[in-house]
This record gives sequence, C-alpha cells and structure tokens, in this order.
Amino acid sequence: MSNAVTAANTWVATVLTLFPDMFPGPLGFSLAGKALETGIWRLETVDFRSFARDKHRSVDASPAGGGPGMVLRPDVLAAAIDDVRGRDKDQRPLIYLTPRGAPLHQKRVQALRMSPGVVLICGRFEGVDERLLQSRGIEEVSLGDFVLSGGEPAALALMDAVVRLLPGVAGNPGALEEESFEGGLLEYPHYTKPNEWEGMAIPPVLLSGNHEEIRAWRKARSQEITQRRRPDLWRRYSAGTKENE
Repeated sequence: MSNAVTAANTWVATVLTLFPDMFPGPLGFSLAGKALETGIWRLETVDFRSFARDKHRSVDASPAGGGPGMVLRPDVLAAAIDDVRGRDKDQRPLIYLTPRGAPLHQKRVQALRMSPGVVLICGRFEGVDERLLQSRGIEEVSLGDFVLSGGEPAALALMDAVVRLLPGVAGNPGALEEESFEGGLLEYPHYTKPNEWEGMAIPPVLLSGNHEEIRAWRKARSQEITQRRRPDLWRRYSAGTKENE
C-alpha cells in the first residue's frame, strides 16, 4: 500500500501487523474498495517484523513469570510505532485491538470518522507487553466478548465501520441515519418484493403510502426489538428519553 501517511481530506489508516498481505482484504471490494481507489481513504500497512534487530528477526518472547504462549516485545513494536508517529503530523489515535479493551460503539466509530485517521496495532500470540501500552498512550478496543487468532480481522471490521461513514462512500447517505445504534436503537425490520412470500405478507402499513404512519411503525418496531434483544441499549435509550422530556 502507499507509504504516504497523510493527505488533505483523506482518512488514513495505518495497520501494524505481521501479516500485511491480509490487507485490504474485503475492504478492497464494493464501496470501501471504490473509495480506496478514488482516494477518499488510504491504507498503509507496516510489517513490524522489519523493526526487529536480531538476526532471527524475533518479535516475541516467552512470558515473564512463565506460562504458555509468547508475548510481543515492546522494543520491536515501539520502534514501529515511533516510526509511524514520526511521519504523522496529525497524531492520529493509536488503537490496540484486544478482547480486554473497551467495547467498540457507534459513537466511537463516529468520532474516528471525524479524525484524520487511525493507527491500528494487530496483536498475536498472548498479546503485547504491558509496558508498551503504558508508554505510548495506546487505546485498547474490543469488538466483543470473544477471542480471535489475531487483531487483523478486528482491524478490518473497525476500518469498515468507519470508512462506510466517510463522505462520498455511501451511495445514499440518508440510509446511514436509520441504521442500528443511530439514535440509540436497533434497526427496524425491512421488507421488499414480492408482497407475499411463503404465506407471509408485507405489513400493510408499509404499502399504505402514509409516511407518518410508516415512520411511527418503524420506530415502534425498533423500540420493541431493542427492548427484547438488547436490554442494555434499551435502558440507556429510556434514560436518555426521560432526560429530554
């Protein structure tokens, strides 16, 4: 990918990884791929193994205190981070993808969209040395309560979540306004042709042409789904609604 780190009006993602060939992966297709080609966003991959200094190009070592697995060395990763930061006039947010991180929410995605870009660290093995996280002010982010083989799939997911919100990426920007988590609710159900399928019909209100009734129906369904499937979101939504009354 491009070695340039920043450009005006371009959202730039730099990924520190042992597997640069995993990128852009699925982000090279569809809307994200077209936006990458046209320069709406740019991707840089950095193989941090190239910053290892021994003859074996070692990036990890056994855990202090014993135990299974290996831990990524702080000196190697710090050298890679410092190299990127030394070329980064915007000082983009520095994020490490890890199951123990703060859950990624749509509000954080929106904030990253408004930033010049992001620097993502993809862990492997047992993770990274804690001293690296403390010394470089790294934000820890999690996609959920599960464990992946490495941070690369999580990095792809985070970038996709941000890139699709960038101006000029979505064909119909209005479609982004009624998605799940926008407004604090899960999205309402969708229907399309045929009007009847396997004995199930589209709800009549959606065929009525009455836009006020359609909006009311969709909001009610969003509320019902959120309350049933995500009580945590529903509690936050309800508390916010009461505050605004």
